[in-house]
Amino acid sequence: MSNSNQSDRGRAQDRAKVAAGQDYEVRYEAEKTGTSAGAVKDAVKKAGNSRDAVEKHLKH
Repeated sequence: MSNSNQSDRGRAQDRAKVAAGQDYEVRYEAEKTGTSAGAVKDAVKKAGNSRDAVEKHLKH
């Protein structure tokens, strides 16, 4: 396996998660879902850091 494959996989896995400690990621997710940064951080605490789980939590 080449380093580029590992790097691509790492980036894809990183995009599938919301890093609640990274303000830019929280802001992006808040803008994307039309919610507040606080709501995104709360969703990460309750649903985990999976982007899909966070977005589902914010829709309800």
